[in-house]
Amino acid sequence: MPSAVIHHPRVAWDAALTLVRAAQADDVTASWCRDWVAELLGAESAAAFLATRRRLGDAAAARNEVQVQEGLWRVRIQDALSVRPGLAEPLLDRVADTRVRLA
Repeated sequence: MPSAVIHHPRVAWDAALTLVRAAQADDVTASWCRDWVAELLGAESAAAFLATRRRLGDAAAARNEVQVQEGLWRVRIQDALSVRPGLAEPLLDRVADTRVRLA
């Protein structure tokens, strides 16, 4: 039975884009997202998600803050995947669920 090849850099990028969008979403969606980030990536990443949410909600933040946060999250997730490659599939599932909530 052939198995699917999962390209970890792509997973990291897709997850980063989705997490930053979720950080800008309503409180219910952001809270739900923070919870699964904590579950999959740990408490430190959940705290980083809240920091991202604050940064993006700050009207005085730099105009390019969205791109900065996307880059930070891509690196954070890529690092997690390099240590825990099995994280890719559950992460893809949560990203898909989050995108549905954001639609």
